[in-house]
Amino acid sequence: MKKRMQKTEKNVILTGVGGQGNVLASRALAGMLVDAGYVVTIGETFGMSQRGGSVMSHLRISPDEVKSPQIPKGRADIVIGLEPVEALRVLAVYGNPSTVVLSNNRPVYPIGVITGELSYPSMEVIRAEFQRLSASSRMIDATGAALEMGNPVLSNVIMIGALAQTGLLPIDRKMFEKEMNKTLSADKLAVNLKAFDAGVALMK
Repeated sequence: MKKRMQKTEKNVILTGVGGQGNVLASRALAGMLVDAGYVVTIGETFGMSQRGGSVMSHLRISPDEVKSPQIPKGRADIVIGLEPVEALRVLAVYGNPSTVVLSNNRPVYPIGVITGELSYPSMEVIRAEFQRLSASSRMIDATGAALEMGNPVLSNVIMIGALAQTGLLPIDRKMFEKEMNKTLSADKLAVNLKAFDAGVALMK
């Protein structure tokens, strides 16, 4: 009998705020993993529907069975944050001592912070909390790299490239290109591949 490749279950949460491309990133990630032979269940939750509200995508990745769409509290293996405070909120509820965090380091300030009614924690405080609540954490300037490319929304693709470079999930550039090729024109595909490569470079 042919030996089956060893696959393990993973619970991944990708979080950010409206307008950052969170849902597109989670769908792309799921598509790559399905192509790799995994069963992926996606559960999405949205805060305020307008731009700036919290967005969270749960990805239940299994070698052979459909899971419930919501990850149980304290059971996330990987937290990917397009926005640092959103990543911290998710980690506080769904994380555990073995969770790994990969987060963008650029804040998106809610209206309450902009008007002075609320405060936003410093990056030093966020980093310290990531370290306290997870097995390991890494913050990168995905927004800065996206702005250099002329489009801040590309930070979502940059985070996927960074995730691929960690080796935490069985995804790579070739798989990303195949997935994006299903829906993007040639010029948009080229831009997205450049963003993916930027994410890989930020992790080196």
